[in-house]
Amino acid sequence: MKYIIMIMDGAADLPIEKLNNKTPLQIAEIPNINKLTKIGCTGMLKTIPDNFISDSGVANLSILGYDPKNVYTGRGVLEAYANGIELQEDEIAFRCNLICVENGKIKSYSAGYISNQEAKELINFLNETLGNKEVKFYPGLGFKNILILKGPFSEEIICYPPHDYSGYEIKKIMIKGKTEEGKKTAEFLNNLIIKSNKYLEKHLINLKREKEGKEKANYIWPWSPGRKPKLEKFYDKFKIKGAVISAVDLIKGIGKMIGFEIINVPGATGLWNTNYEGKAKYAVDALKNFDFVYVHVEGIDEASHDGNLELKIKCIEDFDKKLVKNIVENVDLKTTNIAILPDHYTPVELKSHKPGYVPFLIYSPLIQPDKVEKFNEESCKNGKFGYLEKDQFIKIFTGFGV
Repeated sequence: MKYIIMIMDGAADLPIEKLNNKTPLQIAEIPNINKLTKIGCTGMLKTIPDNFISDSGVANLSILGYDPKNVYTGRGVLEAYANGIELQEDEIAFRCNLICVENGKIKSYSAGYISNQEAKELINFLNETLGNKEVKFYPGLGFKNILILKGPFSEEIICYPPHDYSGYEIKKIMIKGKTEEGKKTAEFLNNLIIKSNKYLEKHLINLKREKEGKEKANYIWPWSPGRKPKLEKFYDKFKIKGAVISAVDLIKGIGKMIGFEIINVPGATGLWNTNYEGKAKYAVDALKNFDFVYVHVEGIDEASHDGNLELKIKCIEDFDKKLVKNIVENVDLKTTNIAILPDHYTPVELKSHKPGYVPFLIYSPLIQPDKVEKFNEESCKNGKFGYLEKDQFIKIFTGFGV
């Protein structure tokens, strides 16, 4: 049996008054997903444990059958791992955004979706000016970069994900320490944030972006710190050989840590202009060499963080007609299990992640379909699988055909 999971990052939402109290999933034209829903079974999955951060790393680990309470140490370390950076015992990794601050407030958590080349040049420049034996910057993908601290630092700090705090005064959301050691680390990082502005504000790239009417990348913003975790290999857990397709370092890092092959697709951007068709083709081809393929699409989540309802609906529809359709039409449904689900809620009106049970569908030639015919947050509550938690979803999904 072959297995493929398609993740529509952040697609789950709350009822929106503008949509007559319906959600984007209820409004969007998704005939291919709904067709699969009619021949599959549905349910609701809790991807964020109680009292846990609503993070994509947490949610995707949950979907794959790992307990975030035992293995999640932060987004930074997973993204570092995706970039070939293996942490030492005395190192802490952070996601390090390039952001735009205007009048003391976060204007853009992505610095206007700064390009890979511009971001790389700025990060390398910061490494030359602010880097030392304790501080090292690594370029990632666009605004998503990596900071590593080496030495007597503490991860016992409170950081604020910039995509959740658009419009906030940065002085009110600077890093805070939970312990005395954490307070020292927080002070060190806050000074680093302030220093970064001194070097970035007048950099030629930012002067050019300002002249062109684009948002400047004039601050760094470190968050989600962590040390290297220990994750059991997916094959050791389920005896299934897997691969991952994503443009996001976080997902690649999870994949790498659990022993998946990382498949890079040309034109995959992590935004709404990603190469959906390319991801579909590479996913179908990957099933020839792997038993399990995990396909992750980020653009829906980015549209949600931007508060762009129309774009979120369009991204959901593109996911359906450009990814799902091309995969379903090119795999053998007699020998393939397929699952589709969001990893978490990203309500477009909140512009931030939110915990909750997300809808999911599982198609398998070995199971009888339930009576649910449309895929969304409401209808899937009536699905055969009910409400699942922890590793119940992945065990059910991989259990058919084993």
